Amino acid sequence: MSQLTWQKSSFSDADGGSTCIELATGGNDVRHLRESDDPSVIVTTSTAKLRAFLLGAKAGDFDHLA
Repeated sequence: MSQLTWQKSSFSDADGGSTCIELATGGNDVRHLRESDDPSVIVTTSTAKLRAFLLGAKAGDFDHLA
């Protein structure tokens, strides 16, 4: 995975993005996510599953977990 090109969110915090989510695209519809303050932990998923998660988060489907 060292060959991945990581992109930081455009909403990264003011301290230079040290606490943001980064995303990289792999082959065959694979997406990788990591936190910039702990880049050794990488979550791998598909585009469809990531899209479903983001739509759920925006809709408040996970608010009860906070």
